Amino acid sequence: MKAKLLSRIKQIYGNGFIEGVIWEVPGPVPPSEHRIKYRLVYIVAGVRVVGYDNERGKGDHKHLLDDELPYIFCDPSTLMRDFMNDIKGIKQ
Repeated sequence: MKAKLLSRIKQIYGNGFIEGVIWEVPGPVPPSEHRIKYRLVYIVAGVRVVGYDNERGKGDHKHLLDDELPYIFCDPSTLMRDFMNDIKGIKQ
């Protein structure tokens, strides 16, 4: 199985823009245990305000301003909902 693009987003939102991709991959990206690879970011004035990703070696996590926190991945639709809720919760 090759990687399958599930979602791609790039749009203006609020005072900045959202960009990201969500892929279904043949196997988990360690240490994640699921077959979804993702990176989502909300940028305002050149600064990452909210980011979600599961880079190799770090696993599922999110960035809220200067904080990096663990993230518990459930499924792509929950991921997008959580990401958008964090964007809405950040005071700009």
